[in-house]
Amino acid sequence: MTDVLAITEHRRGSLRDVSFEIITAGRQLADDLGGDLHLGVIGGDVDDFAEELDREGVDAIHTVAEGEEFNHDIYVQAIEQLYAASGASALLMPNTVNGLDYAPAVAGSLELPLVTDVVGFDGSGTLEVTREQYAGKVETTLDVNADAFALTIRPAEWPKAEGAGSASVEAFDADIDESRVRSTVTGFEEVGGGDVDISEADVLVSVGRGIEEEENLPLVEALADALGATLSSSRPIVDNGWLPKNRQVGQSGKVVTPDVYIAIGISGAVQHVAGMKGSDTIIAINTDPNAPIMDIADYAIVDDLFDVVPHLIEEFGGEAP
Repeated sequence: MTDVLAITEHRRGSLRDVSFEIITAGRQLADDLGGDLHLGVIGGDVDDFAEELDREGVDAIHTVAEGEEFNHDIYVQAIEQLYAASGASALLMPNTVNGLDYAPAVAGSLELPLVTDVVGFDGSGTLEVTREQYAGKVETTLDVNADAFALTIRPAEWPKAEGAGSASVEAFDADIDESRVRSTVTGFEEVGGGDVDISEADVLVSVGRGIEEEENLPLVEALADALGATLSSSRPIVDNGWLPKNRQVGQSGKVVTPDVYIAIGISGAVQHVAGMKGSDTIIAINTDPNAPIMDIADYAIVDDLFDVVPHLIEEFGGEAP
């Protein structure tokens, strides 16, 4: 029997979606290995977080009341101690900015083999881990021949855990060596224009190179306004300086999982698809019926966006520029 310890993530007082996705991944792995699923919650309002994280499939939640925001030095020590105390042999961490900050240090300290950016696994026999390479063009499977190991999981690859649970909640008193805490969190600042977080949007209207010129952007903005949606984009729009970096969806931007994703003039390169394929409903507007985005779209309009979008704006009570 092999237990699993999964580390959750929060930011500015709220749990991140990946915290609930890692429960699903952790439960799957624990079932494969025949063990229990333990969650680690470090810093912030740990009691409230534990209550939110008590979902079906979680066996135990361990809270570490250390600081409000992420601190590399504290996380490394806390996870080292949680791992030892929980008796787990498998360690799951988010493949996020924070997770990739501490995961290598933790794996190195615990002498665990580490596989990052995991999109799937099968632990029913020898652990087989699935990763993507070459910007998602190739999927590879690795055998992890080890009794203990660490993985980071890609956000939006597993559904969020649902259903009330009955996990035991235990406060864990981590023995933090202050001489190892060499950094201090003095504040939090969004980089590249923090006016909106597209990863939290329910409806996204996303624009690509098919818009042709910056002067045409108000047309798509008008549709977003009419729908009460958030405007996002593919990388070429950001590279051209037409929208700020925080609006970019994709492998080098943000991973999004809205209820509705409307892709306007976006061909659907693998780098972009990696960031939005977890959307519940995908609607594509493109003149090319063979564009890659059509392969994953739930609904497709094969037509010129400059003809389609004004009609949509009017239909939803807006006014085209």
